[in-house]
Amino acid sequence: MKSLNVLALTLLIIGGLNWLLVGLFQWDLVGGLTGGMDSTLARVIFVIVGLAAIYSFVLYGKVAEDDRTEVRH
Repeated sequence: MKSLNVLALTLLIIGGLNWLLVGLFQWDLVGGLTGGMDSTLARVIFVIVGLAAIYSFVLYGKVAEDDRTEVRH
């Protein structure tokens, strides 16, 4: 399960960096690497990143558990 969490986080970081490039430079990295935003491969990557975002809601529970088990001094 830990590897799935790392994969989801990695995909979210890639997606976030892609949106940063879109916001700053109006350039879509995924689209640029895959032949355009409308290419099938780009759409598959966007769907995978979106699914990683949905899965990452699970991580909220893990973060809350870390806060409860953290030793406070």
